[in-house]
Amino acid sequence: MKSQLAPAYRHPVKFRMPTAENLVPIRLDIEIDGQRYKDAFTWNPSDPDSEVAVFAKKTVKDLKLPTGFITQIAQSIQDAELMKSQLTEFRSYEGQDMIVGEKIVPIKLDLRVNQTLIRDQFLWDLNNMESDPEDFAKIFCADMGIDDPEVGPAIAFSIREQLYEIAVQNVTSAKEIRVSKKGRRGIEYMPVSKAGVTAVDLAKLFGSKSSVIRKRKDWDVYEAIVDILSNEEVEALEAREDKIAR
Repeated sequence: MKSQLAPAYRHPVKFRMPTAENLVPIRLDIEIDGQRYKDAFTWNPSDPDSEVAVFAKKTVKDLKLPTGFITQIAQSIQDAELMKSQLTEFRSYEGQDMIVGEKIVPIKLDLRVNQTLIRDQFLWDLNNMESDPEDFAKIFCADMGIDDPEVGPAIAFSIREQLYEIAVQNVTSAKEIRVSKKGRRGIEYMPVSKAGVTAVDLAKLFGSKSSVIRKRKDWDVYEAIVDILSNEEVEALEAREDKIAR
């Protein structure tokens, strides 16, 4: 009798990002004495821990921030006691089994970089370990005529952040299958990330048996939207974001 499990469930793989480079998405938002530092970037988990302190010192020096930011930046990346360590969390998953339920997952972009507002959604192949979010972002910006050099890295970071969430969920799925007596039937995978409800809708729209050719009625769903905001619109958005942050 053949197993009810799909091949993806029978053969777990070790945790890693489904991209060419295994990078950790790091997001920082630190405020000290009325000064705020926000940033989002990727980090190579293979780099020595000493590089974290070097990065923190250089960042504080370049941005002319108070020296108190050095410890806070380093801790939030590496070994925070009061906040969750992002790099340590990533390393804790390395070597663990992960189950790739769906091979194709929805990725959603909904971000503002300076005066550029980007909204888009597309499908990403988890089995393609040579995929490159940075290369994708460069092509996206070229196709959409985006000149701001900060937009590409922000798009790549957003993709990596969502892929990381999905990878972590797949580790959890592997654990549940191991401990469940009913694990022979597998578990249903549905990505739940910052992409939100739209990502769930996309997963319903495109199952594993769907054609890669989009139906005309679905064109609007996958249409990228890029808006250039005025200074007044940016100020209004930033004021609203600050109000929500408080």
